[in-house]
Amino acid sequence: MTTALFTHPDCLAHVNPPGHPEQVARLEVIEAALEAPDFRALDRRLAPVCAPEAPLLAHPPEHVHAIEAAAPSAGFARIDADTSMSPGSLVAARRAVGGVVAAVEAVVAGEVANAFVAARPPGHHAERTRAMGFCLFSNAAIGVRHALENLGLSRVALLDFDVHHGNGSQDVLWDEARALFVSSHQMPLYPGTGAASETGAHDNILNLPLAEGAGGAEMRAAWQPALARVADFAPDLIVISAGFDAHARDPLAGLAWQTGDFAWLTRAICDLARETCGGRVVSTLEGGYDLDALAQASAAHVLALMEAGG
Repeated sequence: MTTALFTHPDCLAHVNPPGHPEQVARLEVIEAALEAPDFRALDRRLAPVCAPEAPLLAHPPEHVHAIEAAAPSAGFARIDADTSMSPGSLVAARRAVGGVVAAVEAVVAGEVANAFVAARPPGHHAERTRAMGFCLFSNAAIGVRHALENLGLSRVALLDFDVHHGNGSQDVLWDEARALFVSSHQMPLYPGTGAASETGAHDNILNLPLAEGAGGAEMRAAWQPALARVADFAPDLIVISAGFDAHARDPLAGLAWQTGDFAWLTRAICDLARETCGGRVVSTLEGGYDLDALAQASAAHVLALMEAGG
């Protein structure tokens, strides 16, 4: 069994205004890192454009129509203070959703052991009715709900280690008893949600707030009991929101993870997946804004996926 990599050149066509940290170069450096000899065995696949109904798994039609209507023919359309669209953004967003859906389908069908979706714009800040935080559609949560609604799975866990709380994923999955959402994140920090007291309508939300400066030791102390909780949940699939902005070099936050910490957490998740759901893991890119740290941490993440899948 192999690890699949889903990406598409259209995801480079989502352009933010000059100086914006969520830049085209983020995907370029990941793609360059994954061209190294260690990654020859990747099953490289093009992320498809999602079906029109896919975003409706997380968003009402009004939200989807608003995003479609906002897409500019030239220049930039400002969605909020942090979130913009360019002429290529809508197809990029549809490929980001389509990549996650296709990855979930490939892993559940047993075509590949696990998968990484290198696509942008990211998704975990997009709430049911609000695009925000560089995100248009809730990509990872859509993948979770696709597995539950369309592929016959009974339980899916979404694990988010981005430095910012996945408020959008939490919003989409708040009342979804078949999903367990776990998020570690720096707090206080944007978007201001993610307190441990936020537990979901069915005790299906587990937030792991970390203080500024927290490094690998604090990460392990938070995630080890959280993974035990995931094991008790016994998911049929694990989806990862893989943000790499908890790295010590990231300019937008203040955690102190090193590249090896991302590899450790990925291996721990894959070990859990092997015990609970036949190793079925789908990971999708979220944040990470220091380009060198992003390239190194994402490569370590994918290598750990490949080792687990091999």
